[in-house]
Amino acid sequence: MHIAFLTPEYPHSKLSRAAGIGTSIKNVSMGLVKNKITVTVFVINQSHSFQLNDNGVTVVAIKNNKAKLFNWYFNRKHINAIVEKYITQNNIQLLEVPDWTGITAFMKFSIPVVMRIHGSDSYFCDLEQRKQKLKNYILEKMAFNAADKVLSVSHFAAAQTAKVFKSKRPIDVIHNGIDLTQFTPEKTTYEPFKLLYFGSIIRKKGVLELAHIFNELIQLEPKAKLMVVGNDCIDVVENVSTVKLLKDILSEEAKKHTEFKSQVPYSKIKDLINNAHVVVLPSYAEAFPMTWLETMALGKPLVASNIGWSKEIINDGVNGYSVFPSEHKNYAEKIRHLFLDEKMCYTFGNNARETIIKNFSLDVITQKNIKAYKAIINNE
Repeated sequence: MHIAFLTPEYPHSKLSRAAGIGTSIKNVSMGLVKNKITVTVFVINQSHSFQLNDNGVTVVAIKNNKAKLFNWYFNRKHINAIVEKYITQNNIQLLEVPDWTGITAFMKFSIPVVMRIHGSDSYFCDLEQRKQKLKNYILEKMAFNAADKVLSVSHFAAAQTAKVFKSKRPIDVIHNGIDLTQFTPEKTTYEPFKLLYFGSIIRKKGVLELAHIFNELIQLEPKAKLMVVGNDCIDVVENVSTVKLLKDILSEEAKKHTEFKSQVPYSKIKDLINNAHVVVLPSYAEAFPMTWLETMALGKPLVASNIGWSKEIINDGVNGYSVFPSEHKNYAEKIRHLFLDEKMCYTFGNNARETIIKNFSLDVITQKNIKAYKAIINNE
């Protein structure tokens, strides 16, 4: 079996930066290769075209083909032609694509196309109750409707996407998985009272709420420290740096205890999580976040949001805490409780890892993906 992925991102040092979608695709790819399945990943919008081998995965970087007029359309046709050529020459049997930007709108392939819902622009705009560009909605709905099969990384994302696109088509759910051999807890000494946020620094991830949370926390626990790790984004509301907005909210005392890191290699994320006392991820909009899986796989206590997808992974008070993002004082109290209760940190961390082992390990998720792919290829 030969499976291919068409994606705007994939984590590798020779490619442009990647986030959750890229990490998810890499995990799926590595799981398939481990099961003797051939995998090719096409990564679009790169500075130049090249090919490399990433631990058994063939990665094909495709340079952005700029046109003077209707660039978005002609670039899609350019990508379509390159991928179709590889399909024919290498006997690729199935192509998987993400829902973000409706990447396959106006594309046609000779093999089945599977769309996996990671969270489209339409999905996130709906969750955040903000206006979306009509073109983005049209392209994403076109690609969604044209896909031969739709999978989703969570039940919540599946239901919300169906609502947004006014669709009744069946959507199967296969959650994101994580390679437990890469995310194994290390018996290292963490830094007491250190709080970690990692991920894109963007409004929808709840980072502005994080500033308010830390203002509350520093009053409850003056020893608290916050590390914010991730790439800054231009805020969709204020049209300025989100890091600037976050800093503007922080109190003078909170600023003294806050550290920002932007470019951190994916391989170093594990070290940052291991070094933290508690991880906080107060997001408003996710599909099924890899950051949560990574934190829980490493047995680190997590305080995260309680919206939709959260209920599919966090059992509040058992393997983590889940709180609505704007409940700043509640967040701060939960974090302080964990700072002061070593036994609770251990219990949450241990239960969190057991949750990942049982339900979201790469071995478990890979078998579900293989079963789904075979059914689609065989038209079952």
